[in-house]
Amino acid sequence: MLRIAVPNKGMLAQTANAMLIEAGYRGRRNDRELVALDPENEVEFFYIRPRDIATYVGEGVLDIGITGRDMLLDSQSKAHEVRALDFGDSTFRFAARPGAFNTVSDLEGKRIATSYTGLLARYFEDAGISAELIKLDGAVESAIQLGVADAVADVVSTGNTLRQAGLEIFGPVILDSTAILISTPEKVDAAATLIKRLEGVLVAQKYSIMDYDIPADRLDAAIALTPGFQSPTVSQLHDKEWCAVRSLVPIRDLNRVMDDLSGVGARAILVTALQAARM
Repeated sequence: MLRIAVPNKGMLAQTANAMLIEAGYRGRRNDRELVALDPENEVEFFYIRPRDIATYVGEGVLDIGITGRDMLLDSQSKAHEVRALDFGDSTFRFAARPGAFNTVSDLEGKRIATSYTGLLARYFEDAGISAELIKLDGAVESAIQLGVADAVADVVSTGNTLRQAGLEIFGPVILDSTAILISTPEKVDAAATLIKRLEGVLVAQKYSIMDYDIPADRLDAAIALTPGFQSPTVSQLHDKEWCAVRSLVPIRDLNRVMDDLSGVGARAILVTALQAARM
């Protein structure tokens, strides 16, 4: 029985649950559910505080989990990143009162409030900067106004919360974070089916199937526009001067590719959404 850790709340929880349902697993039925058994797929889900997932997986209590890259790196867990899941994107940034600091080196000897002391301690060590880290659990943007810190380091999605607190972002990006799948070398092989299913969901979210007819003498030009994931499928029509082509096309490029195909003589251009895939 594969034991999977899933965020129980926060910005990652809803999308992680929806992604698992798309991958064919039992989803969380209500917000109070802490453990869910999916006997058909031989998995058990544990709905846990996102910050704790890396610890449980790293200690081998649970086999695999979904959390944020920032939380994994902050935890000092033995777990490692298996693959990015392409949702919950954010950055980890410094912020302070406008004009207070310009560069990271200005933070030498200053007090920095953060919920990510492990991650920030390594960043300062690599940068050769000595600063006092103030550990807070959330709402770090109030620390400067309350006189607890000179600057803050926090996860930023839009930056609105920091701006509303009268702070401005400065310095380089400390970390680009996203939702990730984590495991340990001892456990990752047992999760091969889960990993393949989630990868299939990611492909289905990024690609659509495109079918079209093209004159045989223009086939090479059309295939150059729709090379597919590996190679397109080409079939000869009853009219031997025409071919039918099927290919995967990135969703972001659909309309441009349709315009270009039409320009080289393609007809009956059809697009079909993918529900699942195995690549």
